[in-house]
Amino acid sequence: QVQLVESGGGLVQPGGSLRLSCAASGSIFSGYAMAWYRQAPGKQRDFIAIITSGGRTTYADSVKGRFTISRDNAKSTLYLQMNSLKPEDTAVYYCYASNGGPAIWGQGTQVTVSS
Repeated sequence: QVQLVESGGGLVQPGGSLRLSCAASGSIFSGYAMAWYRQAPGKQRDFIAIITSGGRTTYADSVKGRFTISRDNAKSTLYLQMNSLKPEDTAVYYCYASNGGPAIWGQGTQVTVSS
């Protein structure tokens, strides 16, 4: 089973950029579909983007054109490049993995967009 650890969160001004990383260990990373979710205070956890084992991507409308999900199977790492950040992007961002079995989640990394 895969274990996931996110990093790269922090405080950024509106219009700025951040790149999140999710390092995976413990199993064959390339066989998993990987995704990013986020959860703002008092709200439900929302889907942001997914990348299949074959490299196909899908995005939530709220981030389409601003965020890019990618993966490096050689490094067993998932990325989320976030550009043109807005205050409403403030949330804890979670990495997610699935190969058809139970969902696997990371511990989350905080992203705060504020001036």
